[in-house]
Amino acid sequence: MNAKPLPEGFRLLPGYFDRAGQEALLAAIRKVVAAAPLFTPVMPRTGRPFSVRMSNCGPLGWVSDREGYRYQAHHPETGEPWPPMPGQLDDLWAMVVPNQPPAQACLINYYGPGARMGLHQDRDERDFSAPVVSVSLGATAIFRLGGTSRQAPTRSFRLSSGDVLVLGGEARLAFHGIDRILPGTSTLLKDDGRINLTLRRVG
Repeated sequence: MNAKPLPEGFRLLPGYFDRAGQEALLAAIRKVVAAAPLFTPVMPRTGRPFSVRMSNCGPLGWVSDREGYRYQAHHPETGEPWPPMPGQLDDLWAMVVPNQPPAQACLINYYGPGARMGLHQDRDERDFSAPVVSVSLGATAIFRLGGTSRQAPTRSFRLSSGDVLVLGGEARLAFHGIDRILPGTSTLLKDDGRINLTLRRVG
């Protein structure tokens, strides 16, 4: 049986950042998190906490709380503006989506051992014409990609440190998630940690 074809606009760029590039990007993200500490988002209405902790950089940041999902210009706990986006991420965006205006938000998700992210669509933006660009740092993750309906068949991929993923076109609204983090696969972050950086245009 042939594997389900990948949706148009899906691109996986393995090893886009080499080891030196990963270390430089990690150092830049640590400076961001020092100014905008990781917080634990919660689900709307139920208040159930996510298993990941998160922060943001760039003009806007994505947050989730009992009031819902949204983008805002300030950290939900400190009230301070989000730090600027590191230059490496601006350069990445310009390289992989050259015909788009600059990214407006970079979500920083930290996965500790046992953390995961259920299947979801990225649809809190006003404009879906720009791709979502994702960077993996640290432990290897099992990434699951489906279609534009939750019931569509899915395929799984390993995302390793330094890999870049682009979801554009048909893939822009594909359901996707992280099933698990593989133990013993991180030499960049201690304790099998993984950082996912997600660049977006909000609209």
